[in-house]
Amino acid sequence: MINFRYHVVSLTAVFLALAIGLVVGTAALNGPVADSLKENVNALRKDNSQMRQSVNSLQKELDMEEDFAAEMAQVVLPGKLAGRRVLVLSLPSGRDHTEGVVKMLQLAGANVTGRIDIQDKFINPDSNNNLLELANNVQMSGLPGNGHGVETSSALLASVLLDRPQGSAAVTDAERRAVLQAYATAGYLTPEDKISGVAEAVVLVSGQPYVDKDSAKKDESVVKVAEQFDRTGAIVVGGMGSAGGNVVAVVRGDPVLSQTISTVDNANTVQGQLVTTLALVQQVTEKKAGQYGVGDNAASLLPKLPQ
Repeated sequence: MINFRYHVVSLTAVFLALAIGLVVGTAALNGPVADSLKENVNALRKDNSQMRQSVNSLQKELDMEEDFAAEMAQVVLPGKLAGRRVLVLSLPSGRDHTEGVVKMLQLAGANVTGRIDIQDKFINPDSNNNLLELANNVQMSGLPGNGHGVETSSALLASVLLDRPQGSAAVTDAERRAVLQAYATAGYLTPEDKISGVAEAVVLVSGQPYVDKDSAKKDESVVKVAEQFDRTGAIVVGGMGSAGGNVVAVVRGDPVLSQTISTVDNANTVQGQLVTTLALVQQVTEKKAGQYGVGDNAASLLPKLPQ
């Protein structure tokens, strides 16, 4: 007769058999499994070591290329921009490599009339009405009348910072200082040093496209800045990358803007800063625009200048 005791004994036997099987199986597999895991770990360590060596080697190569570009700049740039008056405009996204661009321009002999850091507030859509009001407070003819604050203010700034067209009344130093002070006081720009006079050309130093909720409008405003300065003088955009909606990408994709605005998509490197200066040489000597760098739609790494 099957009773409760029988069930207990049967269940105990089953669990005992399972336990013995697990012990025996683990003991049998422990050697091969452990050896396999050890081999995998060693292989991963070896791969990791090789990758680290590869990264170190690439970093060393990059450093050497930057050193080479810096030394080449000492050979090819001196005198290329002698006597040329150049204004440097810096956007927040390009602030980190602006100093490198300025040094290359100075090495080429350019008279840097000043550097102005444009603040995020200037291209913020919320500033539109205030920018219009500031621009309208100045009695300056020829400004856009389309209600776009960045466009109108950029046209005004270009008018007081670059050479005026023939037949136009010259802007006095007092008028220039008053305009710059008004925008600086309102937090729209920061003159890094005293503006020594008007320039004939401008380098706009930018970076990656914006990524916040107002990114499309901000990228559009940056392009408006470039357009208005392009209307008044020669301009080169020294940027970082050529993807998304940054000013380099927009200019290269526009059949009209690309004919007059030069772009360099790797101005965050020493090589790109050298090319930015050479692109400006091409602009002021040949009146020719070009698209240079390593990104999309770049015509070549650097311009071919006449002997």
